[in-house]
Amino acid sequence: MANTLADLDISLTSNARGIPRYLQLSTLFRRMISSGEWQVGSQIPTVEELAKEYGVARATVRQALGILNAEGMIERFRAKGTFVTYRPQEQLWCEVETDWSGMLRSRAGATIELLEEEAGQQPPALDPEGERARSYHRFRRRHCRDGKPFLIADTYLDETLWKKISRKSLTSKTALSLLTEIRGVKITDARQSLTIGAADMITARMLEVPLNAPVAHVHRTAITDTGRLVMVSDGTYRGDIVRLDIKLK
Repeated sequence: MANTLADLDISLTSNARGIPRYLQLSTLFRRMISSGEWQVGSQIPTVEELAKEYGVARATVRQALGILNAEGMIERFRAKGTFVTYRPQEQLWCEVETDWSGMLRSRAGATIELLEEEAGQQPPALDPEGERARSYHRFRRRHCRDGKPFLIADTYLDETLWKKISRKSLTSKTALSLLTEIRGVKITDARQSLTIGAADMITARMLEVPLNAPVAHVHRTAITDTGRLVMVSDGTYRGDIVRLDIKLK
């Protein structure tokens, strides 16, 4: 466990620099609950104890705990203390698929909202594999379940293929499955990478999570049998609902 805010800074990603201390603390406390270090039903240390342990003012600790209280992760009882009330395991339903068939499936109960689109674009990152198309159609979608967003994705699709996608499919299919409905397109190379980070201001607003909350970034590409890079997709998942399962043998 980190004992000072200096130690805590090291545990955060680089884009957390400049984040107020109470937000850094709330991130740490949230992680302790999610990991089970602070178990549901257990009483957490007092404000005075936490302030001493992390070398901050009591007001800073109160602000951090106030965030968790508003999120329903803890509950304060007068003359009794503060207790953990959140069961993170109940939220771990969103599995990041690791095989082709899995990535083609839409999640049960999920809805997809098309937020914006723009023609004549190029993916911001240069992927080392595949020949680039002349231009791509960029579209941003938000995936929700029970009215709560869990994924924001920016997808770049070869402009020549965009015209062959039905509008209905944009609100019902995953990015890779959009390609499968296009006749004559054969995907021979599809790749995926996952990194862990923290929510910036825009991501936090769109996913309805606190600033600096943990998120999972997933980068996917698809290349056809002609060597053309036809799709690049960058998705950001809420970290509190993501599970990554990989069969090793």
